Amino acid sequence: TRSRPGLPAADLQFHLVPGYFSQHGADKFAGDAVTMGPVLVSPKSRGEVTLKSSDPGAKPSIVTNSMSDPEDLDAMVHGVKLARQIAGTEPLASKVSREIYPGAEAFSDEAIEDDIRDRTELLYHPVGTCRMGSDDEAVLDPELKVKGIDGLRVVDASVMPLIPGGNTNAPTIMVAEKAADLIRGSSS
Repeated sequence: TRSRPGLPAADLQFHLVPGYFSQHGADKFAGDAVTMGPVLVSPKSRGEVTLKSSDPGAKPSIVTNSMSDPEDLDAMVHGVKLARQIAGTEPLASKVSREIYPGAEAFSDEAIEDDIRDRTELLYHPVGTCRMGSDDEAVLDPELKVKGIDGLRVVDASVMPLIPGGNTNAPTIMVAEKAADLIRGSSS
């Protein structure tokens, strides 16, 4: 859905779960619940993954910079407000007794923003850590070859310069199909 009118495309997706779902299911909740989680489909915030050493066993430095772009935060605030509107509409309204997160006390935009910053998770669709392109910042060339290393290609969601406006499974399959064509020497 669109977080506000006038956007050219949907910027939010809702994860609806018939139960309590937080921390990928690790948090437990006694009782009946429904979870409505707004998710950015094309976040503008950009992080980075950098190597800390030449040791291939060393863990990289991962800086997510989640919610660093004000447009992302604004869209998520609108998403929380839309979730509240949905929860306040019948037939759901008569079934909802309270809001767990961000909670009844978080009604100002600032309070909602604080909750978003505290509880936002990166989930399921990371892309761009080995992005392809013809610019100097790209790790891969347009044929998915790692620049500066002969005989190595990357073929997964990390090659996408930007997250597509939705789930990444189908675009990743398309990347794999194209890579197979490139490896076989086909131009189709």
